[in-house]
Amino acid sequence: MISSALTKIFGTNNERVVKRMMPTVAAISEWEPKIQGLSDAELREKTTEFKARFAARLEGVPDTAENKDARKAAETEALDELLPEAFAVVREAGKRAVGMRHFDVQMIGGMVLHSGKIAEMKTGEGKTLVATLPV
Repeated sequence: MISSALTKIFGTNNERVVKRMMPTVAAISEWEPKIQGLSDAELREKTTEFKARFAARLEGVPDTAENKDARKAAETEALDELLPEAFAVVREAGKRAVGMRHFDVQMIGGMVLHSGKIAEMKTGEGKTLVATLPV
């Protein structure tokens, strides 16, 4: 009884996780108009740009056994910083290549996969499209 009352007030764990992801979904959507204006060549060039930005963020963080935790934290932070723009690029590429735009719920699924977790989705919810997102 107390558990169900708390769930009604605070939501389930999954609902709280999704709620925390919504600002990132909004950030992805903010990138959409900028990304739409890119040519196909400029869109392809974004991959090279992302790799360079990622590498630049890791400069000064040695990749050694002693520094493993700091390196992993720096990598995670760098990828999380790139995520909204990268997902917007993938969303646009999907629209151009296969005529399918990722829905916000699919962006959430991609973020779950990016974080190394499993996203359960029903038939017809776009698992294949979600699989194109994680960076």
